[in-house]
Amino acid sequence: MLYYLFDYLDKQFDLMGAGVFRFISFRAGMAALLSLIITITFGKQLINMLRKKQVGEDIRDLGLEGQMQKKGTPTMGGIIIIAAVVLPTLLFAKLENIYIILALVSILWMGAIGFLDDYIKVFKKNKEGLAGRFKVIGQIGLGLIVGLVLYFHDDVVVRDFHEPVTMIESQVEEVKTFDDIKSTKTTIPFFKNNELDYKDVLPFVPDEFTWVLYVLVVIFIVTAVSNGANITDGIDGLAAGTSASIGLTLAIFAYLSGNLIFSEYLNIMYIPNAGELVIFCAAFVGACIGFLWYNSYPAQVFMGDTGSLAIGGVIAVLAISVRKELLIPILCGVFLIENLSVIMQVSYFKYTRKKYGEGRRIFLMSPLHHHYQKKGIHESKIVTRFWTVSILLAIITLATLKLR
Repeated sequence: MLYYLFDYLDKQFDLMGAGVFRFISFRAGMAALLSLIITITFGKQLINMLRKKQVGEDIRDLGLEGQMQKKGTPTMGGIIIIAAVVLPTLLFAKLENIYIILALVSILWMGAIGFLDDYIKVFKKNKEGLAGRFKVIGQIGLGLIVGLVLYFHDDVVVRDFHEPVTMIESQVEEVKTFDDIKSTKTTIPFFKNNELDYKDVLPFVPDEFTWVLYVLVVIFIVTAVSNGANITDGIDGLAAGTSASIGLTLAIFAYLSGNLIFSEYLNIMYIPNAGELVIFCAAFVGACIGFLWYNSYPAQVFMGDTGSLAIGGVIAVLAISVRKELLIPILCGVFLIENLSVIMQVSYFKYTRKKYGEGRRIFLMSPLHHHYQKKGIHESKIVTRFWTVSILLAIITLATLKLR
């Protein structure tokens, strides 16, 4: 909203300094700053309100050190994360941008599903929360919306710089003056001039049905990443800190992919209008870091499913929007290994119970962070090491821009 106000003031009255709102870098910095202020300033008020309403976490005794001391800690803190992302985005981003619209819909959609799950757990005293099938239906619904919009919307186009092109500076902001195309291509990491076109995955599928395959891929990614973030949110500060490094990496990808000069230099797909996502990503990173003020050990508030599902869902949508979804296993490696640890544990337990009559385990406990807790490592050290791994994976992900 402020973007439109200052743009109007700059054009009509030549107001000194108003033109700075045209720059993505300035608006991203302001969005991150405002997000931090909102989270830190209003986070305490939210915690007090949740305590007053007795919105506390009901902890199951899993035999972990210090676990039962967390009983009664306010949950549903993801509300402040969502607010701290949405408000700065509304103020500083171009709201007609299709990528911004999708990102806002994604965080609100998944946040609503998580809120409903937390609400049932806290107020209905149902430890199971929202039935798993309804969560999956919600995730499929978001994936369906995102997939259809990215495939069919007129503003979602790309330009491939594998062939030399000559462009004049005045054409940079005019999307339609380029020979832009509707594309189902995505980036294959570590390979030069080699993108994957979803049309080539199943070549026998007629072109008019390619959208079905694309939508199914989007649904799978949204579901997998949101569940991964949900599972990762198990100890103080783990999900928020990990998500901050992921969000920063996606901001860099969005900026490079949305910039004509950088995308041509790096020989990556130019995605007109995708640069606007930097504002959303900056607010996202600010919200995650600000949330750590209260969520780091010992946590004063938990994000709950309200925050974890929203974080995972929006990370998936951002990665898909900038055509970097094949990098998710690297970038979101912490989410992936946490998810895999649960799948491996459950699968092996069922297999050995069927074969030997008793279930056996690979890990002392899953998800993986609980395994290390069982080994006697303090949770703050586990979180710090997982953050370190997440930052390392983010650097590897960025390195794919040149290592091809």
